[in-house]
Amino acid sequence: MSKRPFHLAWFLSQGYGPKSWRGDWPGSDIKRWMMPDLFVDLAQGMERACMDYMIIEDSSNVPYTYQGSHDTYLKYAASAPKLDPAVLVPYLAQATKRLGLVPTLSVSEYPPYLLARLVNSLDHVTEGRVGWNCVTGSNDGAAQNYGRDKHYPHDERYDIADEFAEVVTRLWEAWEPDAVVLDRSIPMFADGSKVHPIHHEGKYFRCRGPLNAPRSPQGCVPICQAGGSPRGQRFASRWADTIITEGGGSAASMKAYRDDVRRRAVEHGRNPDDIKVLFLCHPIIDVTMEAARQRQRLEQAESERYMDMQLSGMSRLTGIDFSKFDLDQPLPDHLTTNGHQSSLAKWIGKTPRSIVQSYARKGGIDFTGTADHVAGIMQELMEEVGGDGFLFFNSYFDRRYIIEVCDGLVPELQRRGLTRKKYAYPHFKDNLREF
Repeated sequence: MSKRPFHLAWFLSQGYGPKSWRGDWPGSDIKRWMMPDLFVDLAQGMERACMDYMIIEDSSNVPYTYQGSHDTYLKYAASAPKLDPAVLVPYLAQATKRLGLVPTLSVSEYPPYLLARLVNSLDHVTEGRVGWNCVTGSNDGAAQNYGRDKHYPHDERYDIADEFAEVVTRLWEAWEPDAVVLDRSIPMFADGSKVHPIHHEGKYFRCRGPLNAPRSPQGCVPICQAGGSPRGQRFASRWADTIITEGGGSAASMKAYRDDVRRRAVEHGRNPDDIKVLFLCHPIIDVTMEAARQRQRLEQAESERYMDMQLSGMSRLTGIDFSKFDLDQPLPDHLTTNGHQSSLAKWIGKTPRSIVQSYARKGGIDFTGTADHVAGIMQELMEEVGGDGFLFFNSYFDRRYIIEVCDGLVPELQRRGLTRKKYAYPHFKDNLREF
């Protein structure tokens, strides 16, 4: 038995877009993919399982890196289309009571004030259950939609994000907790002496403040971050309340990553226990080991059959057109990217075909089998790594998958005393810090 429970969350990979339209269980409503129904089902399943939060991934362009064309992306509905995640949050909030909801909002696409105001509004209407997945933008196609030819250099994007997060958090705190008086007899709605402009004058941003709405239930909402590069990790250890990572595919590399984040947090004067590092995991659950393995084989065959879809995704992440390389020749070691540096670093020296095959296997650790088998793997990993939990993902999930994880795997984790059986608090941040 592990000493303390661990956290569970869900990474809504490929964002608010079409999911199972090509799958074996496409659902009856594939033309209505833009409606929130499937995501509401997911949120309710997650809440039954007492998970911490759902991150809604996002990007705001139709990619064209692969073969210099957007055709492959649109052919598979891969990375496009996507609807705005902030629109989905209120629907999910109305269907749940405790689940944390974390839209992805990019510092490359919002002015700080607009983002701070949107998140403050969402935190109010969800009664303290929203978070912010802070990303810096990596695809130049998106930069061109916002008036720039390309994104800033990789490390400078994080310098910008540092200043951006500082402005946003100061705006969230510009109203003191007791600024709203609501005394009708005086009358006084809010005490002006407790509401403060921030007068920020920085290298990248200027902002007077204050926000034109009171402090929200959580004040500074939990910030989620996925920086895998050294500069990204430095940013995350300063600002993040929860971090998404692949962890390198072994217990040893997962532990090393988490230990490094915690060490950096201490350097920033933070309590390392306030940062929850969650490791991505793609379970394939069935009632027998053989049935689960067969599904895994089918999934891998599907991935390798549509090689262009996988290569187009790699192209989007890095800004490198992978159609130009021989599938069976190792990638040259001189490749550089202004996009996802940690992804490219893992691929150098491997052949594109082998990368796609490993993509199909979803990285290093194999979470395939019965609920009991997979729960055992997760238990052993957390005992070795030390914490803090797992982040489920499946880019093109269907309703069957929701039930297999939320009503199959998680009850087994709960039975072992590994994950929570009820929420302790109304607010997302407090549930995240409960253990």
